[in-house]
Amino acid sequence: MGWVTMSERELNRVEVLAQVDDGRLTVENAAKLLDLTRRQVFRLLKRYRQDGASAIRHKARGKPPNNRIHKAKREYALSLINENYPDFGPTLAAEMLAEHHGFKLSRETLRKWMIDDGIWLSRKQRRTFHQPRLRRECYGELIQIDGSDHRWFEDRAPPCTLLVFIDDATSTLMELRFVKSESTFSYFEALNSYLLQHGRPVAFYSDKHSVFRGGKEDARNGAGITQLGRALNELNIEILCENSSQAKGRVERANRTLQDRLVKELRLAGVSNMEAGNAFLEGFKTRFNAKFSKAPAKPDNLHRALNVEPGRLAEVLCWRENRYVGKQLTFSYDRKRIMLEENALSRALIGKYVDTYAFADGGFEVRWKGQALPYRIFDMDQRVTHAAVTENKRLGAVLAYVKEMQEKAPPKPKLRTNSEKMGYQPRPRKLGVPEVPVIGD
Repeated sequence: MGWVTMSERELNRVEVLAQVDDGRLTVENAAKLLDLTRRQVFRLLKRYRQDGASAIRHKARGKPPNNRIHKAKREYALSLINENYPDFGPTLAAEMLAEHHGFKLSRETLRKWMIDDGIWLSRKQRRTFHQPRLRRECYGELIQIDGSDHRWFEDRAPPCTLLVFIDDATSTLMELRFVKSESTFSYFEALNSYLLQHGRPVAFYSDKHSVFRGGKEDARNGAGITQLGRALNELNIEILCENSSQAKGRVERANRTLQDRLVKELRLAGVSNMEAGNAFLEGFKTRFNAKFSKAPAKPDNLHRALNVEPGRLAEVLCWRENRYVGKQLTFSYDRKRIMLEENALSRALIGKYVDTYAFADGGFEVRWKGQALPYRIFDMDQRVTHAAVTENKRLGAVLAYVKEMQEKAPPKPKLRTNSEKMGYQPRPRKLGVPEVPVIGD
């Protein structure tokens, strides 16, 4: 009776007192075992003999603590939080109560009150679960795309990005390409290779990188559409953006597998740069798909014919912008001043907008209603401007470009002082120190 609710220390005391009561243990030895005085052992032994083992339990057990906070204070604190800080966490709410209301309270006590009152959810209660999404049924229906920034060549080369295209229905690697960073032109190159090899899928599935999704709804080049989005729209391919990384888990898991297997195979093959790496990827992709690809639920292939001439495809997969032609037949583009050569057609373009085409291979054209216009380029300062907005995924490539430009920059001339300009020449210091006579010699 009462043994179940006893603590380990209380059970130990009962066992020692039972031995003292039976004469198997002296009071002195019991005091040493329990780390108590003889007087306290006698007092416990008296209670044990009168009321049994349950009398050894602490007398305050089951009673409210002496330092408990009054119920009215608890209700007052919760009312203040409901009125003024309903969306605050326990830590910040405790700070606000102490600072603005003079109500000092432990954050853990307040956390328990807020959880019991339903104002705050514990970490376990706030946990969200992502239900697995079933694969698409047909090959070519949905292609997940992503870029993985990693040290693919370990210490043999700088970090770079691997663009991964994977079919959602079969987990087949459709396209792999090493690039410096995730940019519009790098995706243009990978997309060109994909379309020529497989055709047009129904849709691509990506994250919310600025390459795929415009940040401004009222952008000048369209209602938030990016250059890649414009190109896919012309090819009648949909681009979908996920709402969480778990939504495109197939390509994320493929990236994790590639960061293990591909890195080690590149090491064994002695590949140490992106050019050799891209050549190596074709054979690797075949071996990977033979091991990890799945059979689709339906045998249909939803890839459509490209129906675009190779030359026309280059015009689709390029960077297009409109530029206003000034009175001097000039306009600015990418920190350059471009001047149109004067002729009958260009003279009529003053005050109008021309189309610029920047191709993935570095080519550049200026067109008016599809007709190419001759031009000249006046270079300006080609440097990354101070406080330039740089995305995290492109930071490595931008820093590499900055270092290259800084190394190529000529040394700045030393500035001369006004004294040097006037021809001032400092006199040489006299060697030796004159002897100081000692008083009293």
